[in-house]
Amino acid sequence: MKTIANGLILKGIDLNPVRENIVIDDENKIIEISKDAKEGEIIDASNKIVCPRFINAHTHIGDSIIKDEGDGLSLDEVVKPPHGIKHIALESASDDELVEAMRESMWDMHNLGISHFIDYREGGLEGVKLLKEAAEGIPITPIILGRDSSFYGEDADYHQVKIAIRKLLKHADGIGLSGFGEIDTTVAEIICEKCEKAGKISSIHVAESEGNQFSSLEKTNKTEPQRAFDAGFNQVVHMTNPKNDDIDLLAKSKSSLTVCPRSNGALSVGIIPLFDILKTGVKPLIGSDNIMINRPNLFREMEFTLKIMKGFSKDYIAPIEILKMATTNVCVADSLSEKINKSYIEEGQNCELMILNQKSSNPYLSIINRTEVNDIVNLF
Repeated sequence: MKTIANGLILKGIDLNPVRENIVIDDENKIIEISKDAKEGEIIDASNKIVCPRFINAHTHIGDSIIKDEGDGLSLDEVVKPPHGIKHIALESASDDELVEAMRESMWDMHNLGISHFIDYREGGLEGVKLLKEAAEGIPITPIILGRDSSFYGEDADYHQVKIAIRKLLKHADGIGLSGFGEIDTTVAEIICEKCEKAGKISSIHVAESEGNQFSSLEKTNKTEPQRAFDAGFNQVVHMTNPKNDDIDLLAKSKSSLTVCPRSNGALSVGIIPLFDILKTGVKPLIGSDNIMINRPNLFREMEFTLKIMKGFSKDYIAPIEILKMATTNVCVADSLSEKINKSYIEEGQNCELMILNQKSSNPYLSIINRTEVNDIVNLF
């Protein structure tokens, strides 16, 4: 039994700042939050913020083997399968090299306050197994979305696609697809159907570049997000370049959106109109995307996002909304919450929190603007 006392707690899904104590039992459950509660070991959090741990909602951790390569190349040259430089590097790397690089990145995420991450894992079933091997002994929860080469192309063998899906879903938490430029609509629909039946996540990149959107419209008379919503994907990633009524369709859909603004900037594909998306009531998640491009640091991601979006929209975006993207929005995402089971600071929840030095009177901006890894005092 232990008590975190005297801190400023960002409590509940809404991250309400309260000065209360948190009692944690020996099974790492929060059993009481109140001003007067004190049991067992006392952990003094005076002048500290107690915040839920982060979820990095989109990574490509295999890219850890080629950090900072491909600068100046186009999106397709860097990441499009099968000839993007990252895919060539993944093919040529040994299993030991991949495992060691992924372990290093997972420890980095853990030390940066991340308790969960959603990874698009290349390499088919073997790629999924390698990430599971790499994660052994590291106090972080990977949500692994696999893919298979049989999914690619306009003449995919649907029987082989179904076999690959069945095998992947025995070991992975779902399927994460590069995009509609590599798969046809029927493959997308099969994947969504099979994932839904298995209670697993279906996810896809959409509208990352404007070129992808134009290609989709020319080919199908539909935007990439529209095709994703029609197919029934649980999660769409990026949507940097929405067209037509994509934002309204997102708000009406059952898909969760994950944004990756630093990656979009690094790859010169644009700035997502996040202000317009937030106005619809959509509650996005946030991810750092390719580790070859970005350190998986959500403090950096949140600060970049808050400031670039205010500059782009020329309007006010509340910092609490950005912090929720990294912490509690996943808990209210109908398509993801039960599949991921991320905790927040409330009685009955698992204790997945961190104690941070408070650097300013505004707790949300203190975290987003000023917190560094050495300001993390404790991780639970």
